Amino acid sequence: MTIFSKIIAGEIPCYKIAENDKFFAFLDINPVNWGHTLVVPKQETDYIFDIDDEQLSEMIVFAKKVATAMKEAIPCRKIGVTVLGLEVPHAHIHLVPLQKEGDMDFKHKIDNPDPERMKEICEAISSKLKFEN
Repeated sequence: MTIFSKIIAGEIPCYKIAENDKFFAFLDINPVNWGHTLVVPKQETDYIFDIDDEQLSEMIVFAKKVATAMKEAIPCRKIGVTVLGLEVPHAHIHLVPLQKEGDMDFKHKIDNPDPERMKEICEAISSKLKFEN
């Protein structure tokens, strides 16, 4: 079981942004910028391109909805998207609020992010989410 599966199962606390029956979004605890969010499938798959086409399409649409809410909640020019996938063997998409390209530099992370600010950002993003029933 990966650390992401433990987060999804509620075994490890997180700043949950959104979830549905297939996907889960939460703030990265080692953010490169405030609001840095991870979108993961609930089904463990190590490599994102091993996910079947239909589910990968659904994951991108889910990520788009989260990114749209992020852009409404956090002052930024765009939401950057990247897939690295080497640090945790569970496919995931990074969504990062950007003012400039350097904001997506994974070598420079926010040291000891303030839990109260993380909670405020999480609530701000969550409040902007719009999912069709």
